Amino acid sequence: MKIPTSLPFWLLSLLLALSPPLKATDASPPAVTANAALLAKLKIVVVGQTELRDSLRVPARVELDRRRLAHIGASVSGRVVEIRRSLGDDVKKGDLLAVLNSAELGTAQSDYLKAISKLKLRQSAYNRAKQLYENGIIAVANLQQRQNELSEAEVDLDTSRDHLKVMGMSDPAITDLGARGTIKSLSPITATLTGTVIERNITLGQVVQPSDALFTVSDLSHVWLVADVSERNAQWAREGDDAEAEIAALPGKRFVGRLIYIGDVIDPDTRTMTVRMDLPNPADIIKPNMLATLMIRKPATQEAVIPLEAIVREGDKDHVFVAIGKDQFALRPVTLGDPEGGVRPVISGLQVGEKIVTNGSFHLNNERLRSQLE
Repeated sequence: MKIPTSLPFWLLSLLLALSPPLKATDASPPAVTANAALLAKLKIVVVGQTELRDSLRVPARVELDRRRLAHIGASVSGRVVEIRRSLGDDVKKGDLLAVLNSAELGTAQSDYLKAISKLKLRQSAYNRAKQLYENGIIAVANLQQRQNELSEAEVDLDTSRDHLKVMGMSDPAITDLGARGTIKSLSPITATLTGTVIERNITLGQVVQPSDALFTVSDLSHVWLVADVSERNAQWAREGDDAEAEIAALPGKRFVGRLIYIGDVIDPDTRTMTVRMDLPNPADIIKPNMLATLMIRKPATQEAVIPLEAIVREGDKDHVFVAIGKDQFALRPVTLGDPEGGVRPVISGLQVGEKIVTNGSFHLNNERLRSQLE
């Protein structure tokens, strides 16, 4: 609407207030024309797709594999008379770790030998009563009494044998005890797992109880990498997902594995859930309590990407020069994902197949800015 400028000031102000606002035009930035010398400096590529995998990086720590860990103690109370293994020793399942002298074991062996003697006496008494009954000398009631006494002796012997097994004696050792007929109150402490002694809480002369953990043996050929993932990133972790680990104490090495455990609950104090990665450790270079970084990777997807050198920062936003003619280029705003491997995925602003400037975009942008000043 054209407003005459000869009107009084108050009427002019009123008309301006009542007139509709002017519409802003969304004109695209003018194209930049590159001369032959500038064109020679430019590298133009076609926007393509590549396989990308999103990843989540979280702090982690190395822990013992609890499935490959054994706390070993005594089967009976007693005094330590011999120690065969020290901290850091490699042991095999069944290896002797220490020896106890146990009065409790001696008493149990004595009871077992007494039960054997009692059984032999009852067996002899039953056999004699059976002969007398067959010859009509005693009544059937007397034979049944001897038979009951024999059964009781058999039960007592079985009970004594089971007691010795609970105290750690094997069947061959118990059989040898019965054949030998002498008490041997030494009780061995043996390894229940093949691995490395990582704890030793035992000294000569110490009196120990079955509840005491005297040795800890761990198979260090596998360890766990444990991390706490925040609640907002909980959807990232799934059992069986591929994972990688970087350990600060082992620079330059990258360890690959899978997630074997995802926590079922969120810790109410830290708002995190626990995840575990199984980490092979055949060379024994990964030590428990080392600090690490866990990278959880998602399945690969095909995405449009552009090289990092194609990006022009303008007004705190990312832009690229798009070829719109043989020697003409337009600066276009784009939305990009996080950098990975020298490229950034395109979220919006570009289509696969469009041509963009990579090398030389800096010179092209200088030409654009210069033309705007003219």
